[in-house]
Amino acid sequence: MVLGRPGVGGLSEAVGVLREWQYDGAPMQLHPGDLGWFWQSGGEATAAAVRTWRRDGRILAVGLLDGPGLLRLTIAPDAQRDEELARQLVADVTDPERGVLPEGKVAVESPMGALIRDLLFEDGWKADEPWTPLRRDLTEPVQDPGVRIEVVGPEQAHVFAAVHRAAFDGSRCTAERWHTMAAGLPYADARSLVAYDDRGHAVAAVTVWSAGPGRPGLLEPMGVHREHRRRGYGEAITVAAAAALQELGSSSALVCAPSVNAGAVVTYASAGFRQRPEVRDQYRDA
Repeated sequence: MVLGRPGVGGLSEAVGVLREWQYDGAPMQLHPGDLGWFWQSGGEATAAAVRTWRRDGRILAVGLLDGPGLLRLTIAPDAQRDEELARQLVADVTDPERGVLPEGKVAVESPMGALIRDLLFEDGWKADEPWTPLRRDLTEPVQDPGVRIEVVGPEQAHVFAAVHRAAFDGSRCTAERWHTMAAGLPYADARSLVAYDDRGHAVAAVTVWSAGPGRPGLLEPMGVHREHRRRGYGEAITVAAAAALQELGSSSALVCAPSVNAGAVVTYASAGFRQRPEVRDQYRDA
């Protein structure tokens, strides 16, 4: 079992296996779109944040260090109860010298039902705050969103970035970072959308990520401008996101929101998404 860092040249393989591992009915897990959104920081930064676990040359697990103390991890569908892999993963995320997680309070996101979760609980890790995954089937037609939607190209990057900054406190999104993201490997199967009100104001934005035809796609992120909330624009842009993924060939659309954010969960549900069982990261105290 070999823990590795793919380097920029190895990101294509990591993105490729993440695409292969997406299927309808899978537990909520790391998606190619998660790497795609992280790519705002550039290919080198993305490569530095990715870890892979291989056996006999085959990648069995991929992790993304989404911040200094959070590892977002997923595992090949046929290896989620593999004991050798699970024990190696636990050893690697527990020992700071392995170069995965640092000392202190840290967290691991992994698929519900994977053996690593059982072993981390046995090792004293605790369940973190709940998140609510939601899914919309895309085999049926998607309704019209009811507002003007534009696909973001290079010339509209500043509009997307401005809406994102107005939707999320602490957002660092800029036109330059959007351009960097759009040049990344995963964005070949992605689209960014902006919704406009009847006065021509940009009111909401979303990026959708396909994992290939016949596989679930991801909304990451969706946000409504803070000055235009509670007017149905979140529902509208979410419906438009589902339609965009359908056009890209996705079998379903996925999104995940903190359960405490009841407004977001209601918005997604109003756009035709159905709630799935809650998921929780696991954390270790400092």
